[in-house]
Amino acid sequence: MTVEEFEEFYAQAVARLTGQLYVMTGDLQEAQDVVQEAFVKAWVRRGRLEREGQPEAWIRTVAWRLAVSRWRFRRRTADAWDRGSGAAEHVAPPEPDHVVLVDALRELPAQQRRTLTLHYLCDLTVEQIAGETGLSSSTIKTHLVRGRAALAHRLEDPGTEEAPDV
Repeated sequence: MTVEEFEEFYAQAVARLTGQLYVMTGDLQEAQDVVQEAFVKAWVRRGRLEREGQPEAWIRTVAWRLAVSRWRFRRRTADAWDRGSGAAEHVAPPEPDHVVLVDALRELPAQQRRTLTLHYLCDLTVEQIAGETGLSSSTIKTHLVRGRAALAHRLEDPGTEEAPDV
């Protein structure tokens, strides 16, 4: 992969990968950081990535692993990351539907959230997800079924009731 080809690949994939990792991690800043770090690692291996194919899947996997490593480190560390430093700019509040969806996704186990993201946002098949995550196809299917059920339950609108049978 030439420098120009890598730059073109980066331009086409960075926003998509950042969005996918944001859904997986629930933290936009973290997603941006791990995607950038994964691209740096890919730069060194760009020739090998082209030969092996699927550079986007490789970067997504590396970014996910970096995010997990960072989360584990922060969890073990007594000095948790201080998010409250500095004055925040005024930002418009998110739409209520967005807040509800993000909260529902955060309540899912990490592996279900990752599997749902890979399937629905990345448009990967069960077999592709299994190959990328190292899990069996049946485990992927189980995560998808349970994740969809959990989201459906969490996203139910209590204001809507079914009409009683007459």
